[in-house]
Amino acid sequence: MMAGVHRLPIPSKANGTTISTLSMNKDGLIGGVTNPNEVFCSVPGRLSLLSSTSKYKVTVGEVQRRLSPPECLNASLLGGVLRRAKSKNGGRCLRERLEKIGLNLPAGRRKAANVTLLTSLVEGEAIHLARDFGYVCETEFPAKAAAEYLCRQHSDPTELHTRKNMLLATKQICKEFADLIAQDRSPLGNSRPSLILEPGVQSCLTHFSLITHGFGGPAICAALTAFQNYLVESLKGLDKIFMNSTGNGHTTGDSKASDKEVKHRK
Repeated sequence: MMAGVHRLPIPSKANGTTISTLSMNKDGLIGGVTNPNEVFCSVPGRLSLLSSTSKYKVTVGEVQRRLSPPECLNASLLGGVLRRAKSKNGGRCLRERLEKIGLNLPAGRRKAANVTLLTSLVEGEAIHLARDFGYVCETEFPAKAAAEYLCRQHSDPTELHTRKNMLLATKQICKEFADLIAQDRSPLGNSRPSLILEPGVQSCLTHFSLITHGFGGPAICAALTAFQNYLVESLKGLDKIFMNSTGNGHTTGDSKASDKEVKHRK
């Protein structure tokens, strides 16, 4: 991993070979693969419906990422991710195949991260899930209905300006955070984009991306988009309330002042 990410323990032995003899690249990944873009295997999707089962290509680079921090999968978990049928020598056969492409999978190693439902997803399916989640957030999230409901709860004319300023400030903070996530350049699939953010921040985002296999960042962006849509609709709702509370182009406060002037004249 890059600087700034807590290094999870890596087994000190690998079939009698000490960790000092293992190849470590600049990202802290174990092994010395020559072609990370080479397809290692294809696996059926876990979330596809029976009538439209998708298959996702798993590259050597992805396998390398799954064997390295923060997950450090063992042979059993990796075999499950790759949908390998259980067999008596399945673990040994998998290790031997990995060794042929320059990856070392120690026998008896322990996983370094908690197993979640996302652990079972390969990067291709995790990205597919994130894309579909983004589409649903963009097209189906009831931003307008939620905004109208909450606007009715905060329709006091004397608080309109304060609430509008709060929404505008929230919108700005949300945009800043969304822009930060959009600059994430974590390695994914066959891509190794040039970094934009400083290493200390990027390494933390990379850690999150590796744990979620590419789902986390896009999913957060999708949720932020839904929230931003809610903020936009809320501002529209406040503008409508503001317009309804005015008379002849004057605000409620101006109308009250005019009434006082009339009484004073009398």
